[in-house]
Amino acid sequence: MKATSKKKTALITGASNGFGMELAKLFAKDGYNLVLVARSTDRLKKLGYSLQDEHQLEHVCIVTSDLTRPESAQEIYEEVKSSGIEIDVLVNNAGVGVHGTFLDNEFQRELDVIQLNVVSLVTLTKLFLPEMKLRNEGKILNLGSIVSLMPAPLMAIYGATKAFVLSFSEALANELKDTNITVTTLCPGAGNTDFFHKADAEYTKAANGPLSEPKDVARAGYEAMMKGEVKVVPGFMNKIQAAASNVIPDTALSSIMHMQMEEETKDAYYDKEA
Repeated sequence: MKATSKKKTALITGASNGFGMELAKLFAKDGYNLVLVARSTDRLKKLGYSLQDEHQLEHVCIVTSDLTRPESAQEIYEEVKSSGIEIDVLVNNAGVGVHGTFLDNEFQRELDVIQLNVVSLVTLTKLFLPEMKLRNEGKILNLGSIVSLMPAPLMAIYGATKAFVLSFSEALANELKDTNITVTTLCPGAGNTDFFHKADAEYTKAANGPLSEPKDVARAGYEAMMKGEVKVVPGFMNKIQAAASNVIPDTALSSIMHMQMEEETKDAYYDKEA
């Protein structure tokens, strides 16, 4: 079915849970039609159709895709184009990490992190940005992290990918500064999502410390994007950490982050849950 709506459409990757799901809710509330991308068809359909009914959206497109596959970004683009959908906002939210030392981690898992967090993000941006340029209008929101600003021992590949996302996004924002296209990077701290579980990091100190709520992080990113801000670090303590990263030597930051990503004993973890 061809989409004929003149209302704006947002494409959101990693939309089935966490920050992506909360961002989808914010876009729907403001009347945006949606293209929701994730691996879980059932979750996407449940979310997409409930938002469509609640907010009377004209169309919601569900795209099941695993962005760790090199061909996925191109497939998503082609599916969107074949549906006649014009993307006004691109949200590159999908991301994953893997916990452990670089020496010991399974190499394919780390390559998947690079593919998802970097290559697919860049590819989707490369595919959808030219059409925004032709219209001289559009917004891109990329998910960075507080570790975009500092080394991340025990999640070295993840931290490096998020440093890339921030650097790439800030450079792209500058290249587009004389257009009506904006690029915003959202750099949250540890969040109350399934990220740590998927990264095999659920017993780390960071995973069991204070966690940001996804709806608060999504709101901060959404508002910053709508204002055309280049970067946003949500949360008071995260802002302090970001500011400290400018003055504390990287060697010291590495030691601090290493301690945060060390595992507590499982007994200590369950004691906290009791």
